[in-house]
Amino acid sequence: MKIYTKTGDKGTTALFTGTRVPKHHIRIESYGTIDELNAFLGLLRDQKIDSHSQKTIALIQEKLFTVGSILATEPKKDSRLKIPRINNQDIELLEKEMDQMNENLPEMTHFILPGGHTIVSYCHIARTVCRRAERMISYLHEQEPVPEALLSYINRLSDYLFVLARKLSRDVKAKEVKWIPEKLD
Repeated sequence: MKIYTKTGDKGTTALFTGTRVPKHHIRIESYGTIDELNAFLGLLRDQKIDSHSQKTIALIQEKLFTVGSILATEPKKDSRLKIPRINNQDIELLEKEMDQMNENLPEMTHFILPGGHTIVSYCHIARTVCRRAERMISYLHEQEPVPEALLSYINRLSDYLFVLARKLSRDVKAKEVKWIPEKLD
């Protein structure tokens, strides 16, 4: 199987249903940003982090392929294809993971500046890419319906990545730097 097809040489690409759209279409931007997020999660998973977090990230990466498949399919035609769905259990897993991590973290009293260690920074980059994906998907949802569970999952995932960054900060003994606004005279 050849990787190149030459069908996109004129600036269009095909959705799962075969419909061709411009490569800058919001649907393509949405699942392209999910793909970017998945790549950053792979980078994070490849770091020296605990095995539980690595396994959870791998599960999330698999779910992001599901998210991408859903986004690459027009809602009117998705019943013809056998595409897995994002469901409440997927969202609840993220919530459970956050609750467990939060049990061992200090209370948050301020915004936290991203950084402190390369691993933590990778996690924050993944979080911000997730937020961008959420904005893209929200915009797509205004034009064509997106399953509500998918919207919730991406929102919860960015929260999970924030809590994970805090946990990783603790694991690598990086200092969390609080953002304290400067006082105006």
